[in-house]
Amino acid sequence: MEPSDAPPVRFDGRTYIRVGPRRATATHEEERRLNEKRRARDLPFDLCPLVSASIDDLNLDIFQREYLTSALAPEVLEENQRSPHQQLASVRFATPPPESCPTVLGILIIGKDARQFVPGHYIQFLRIDGTELGNPIKDQKEISGSLLDILRILDETLQVNISIASDITSQSLELQHPDYPIEALRQLVRNAVMHRSYEQTNAPVKVYWFSDRIEISNPGGLFGQVNPENFGHGVTDYRNPHLAGVMKDLGYVQRFGYGIPTAKCALEKNGNPPPEFSFNDTHTLVVVRRQP
Repeated sequence: MEPSDAPPVRFDGRTYIRVGPRRATATHEEERRLNEKRRARDLPFDLCPLVSASIDDLNLDIFQREYLTSALAPEVLEENQRSPHQQLASVRFATPPPESCPTVLGILIIGKDARQFVPGHYIQFLRIDGTELGNPIKDQKEISGSLLDILRILDETLQVNISIASDITSQSLELQHPDYPIEALRQLVRNAVMHRSYEQTNAPVKVYWFSDRIEISNPGGLFGQVNPENFGHGVTDYRNPHLAGVMKDLGYVQRFGYGIPTAKCALEKNGNPPPEFSFNDTHTLVVVRRQP
């Protein structure tokens, strides 16, 4: 008997796995791991077709006005005579004509109502007046929409919540000291959006802003060849490889593998402690401490 090319496989409503010399019934978490460790010839989840959606569920105006102009050179766009459906298929936002339907990638990037098809595609933002989750909430948002909308609103939200202290005593010029560097927060939250698991979970990315720290968590642990020892040292692997490529095309990430080092450098330069990372099989958490 050969292993399945696309685990997990159920028999009589159960998924069985081999644990050493014995057979066992897979737990929910073990099934999730099997889903993420499919054979390489399987499509990654971000390219899976969403047959319940139609091309009408994609915002073609945003696609042509914002994505294509960022991803393709002007001369390529001028020479492009393909139909919108063919253009969508060429960048894998949809399956090829004639029976096109959006992919998960297309819905995430330019979906009119992405949460209808990918319920966890949003960011839960909480501003908490204190250091504990039970303290009063000063502000809360569910940031949803297309990926372009989410990242745009998120940038604005991070910026308005940063406090800046002015120093006019130590030097002749006024110096401004933010409690958090915006570049570090952008890199860490975008990293969470890019590397999160969208499969078999409805959980959002969470940004909880306490009075002494910010906690950023996302569904999904480390993926592929990345482990706690090499994390943040240039080793990369992608649960959502095509989503990562689109974020690079749009300028939200510059070079793969440089987001965490960039955030660390920005925090150090601003006088913040180093970020604290923790991982398990179901989620990733980073804690950023306020500047002392």
